[in-house]
Amino acid sequence: MDIQLKRGLLDVCVLAAIKQEDSYGYKIIKDMKPYVELSESTLYPILRRLEAAQLLSVHSAEHNGRLRKYYHITEQGQKRLEYFKAEWNEIVSIYNFVTREDENNA
Repeated sequence: MDIQLKRGLLDVCVLAAIKQEDSYGYKIIKDMKPYVELSESTLYPILRRLEAAQLLSVHSAEHNGRLRKYYHITEQGQKRLEYFKAEWNEIVSIYNFVTREDENNA
């Protein structure tokens, strides 16, 4: 898969993972696991990039005597998810166009 496309899709997946409630790194990975494999070394740069783009915010809270970073989707992040959903219809149309020859030759 094209690296830029995959990068964009993973960004949206991370935003979707925290859209209902604030979450932390390990839980985000666990929640996404049924849909997409994601390692810590992939997740944390995504979280930093999303924070820099103001699509999420970060706060720390103590958990079992340690500070844990929690990620919260911002209004801009919510808008990005909505934009992705609208874009997806166009992507599906493009996919259908590209694969129609395969159907016609079957």
